[in-house]
Amino acid sequence: MKVAIVIPVLNQWHYTRDCLNDLAATVPPATRIIVVDNASTDETRAGLARQAGLTVVSNPENLGCAKAWNQGVAAAPEADAIVVLNNDVRLAAGWLEGLLAFAAAEDAGIASPGIREGELNYDFSAYARAYTAAMRDTVRWGAANGICFLVQRRVFNQVGMFDENFRIGQFEDADFFRRTRLAGFRLGSTGRSFLHHFGSITQNALRRQPGVRPYEAENRAYFRAKWRLGWFRRRWDRWVAKTQTARWSRRERSHCGHTLHEKWLAGRLQYF
Repeated sequence: MKVAIVIPVLNQWHYTRDCLNDLAATVPPATRIIVVDNASTDETRAGLARQAGLTVVSNPENLGCAKAWNQGVAAAPEADAIVVLNNDVRLAAGWLEGLLAFAAAEDAGIASPGIREGELNYDFSAYARAYTAAMRDTVRWGAANGICFLVQRRVFNQVGMFDENFRIGQFEDADFFRRTRLAGFRLGSTGRSFLHHFGSITQNALRRQPGVRPYEAENRAYFRAKWRLGWFRRRWDRWVAKTQTARWSRRERSHCGHTLHEKWLAGRLQYF
């Protein structure tokens, strides 16, 4: 199977550099890596130019996450599967093989890994080995995560690309996952694969910039209007999601000692 990895970036070069170093160490050499630079102003452009074997798409302005993802997918027409990946992650050995094996064995159209977020204040490699050994048979069906998700080419062929009406970032992943579920594809998160996510590094930097339009609120409003999500439906969906997540978390911790979503928060590891 031919695989391409698409990474949108906007500044934060040191995170991108570490992510690319992890990719070099953990994926087969033939894997296509596509970085879409949304007009970075730090050392990202120069840093990417020094990297061998990358496909780099450079935008003259920040075209947003959905557009960058679409550009990355379009740059790899030969790929049977696309992995959409944040740049503020660290990747453990076997993470890609785990996603691919899960997607093949379970006929999943979209697959996401187990994720720990927050400070990297632990032995990442040892933790990843223990985590995947304990969690390899753990699945959350119907759940995927925009931090990292593998998409089979047949999903794009049937569902279409990411909706570029979502500006900058937020909700474009939820919209795509919803469309995929409605089209009848299986989505799942698997404990066969693990990564660390530092957490919304680019989004937080954007929020601190003066004069930035409230794109998150605008995208939320567009998402609700597109799917006709009134007050009652939103309240019901939140209750269902919260209840299901709590059920998953209790079962996973009881059986495995981990959950598919962990986060270092307020000085302790919390489970979701």
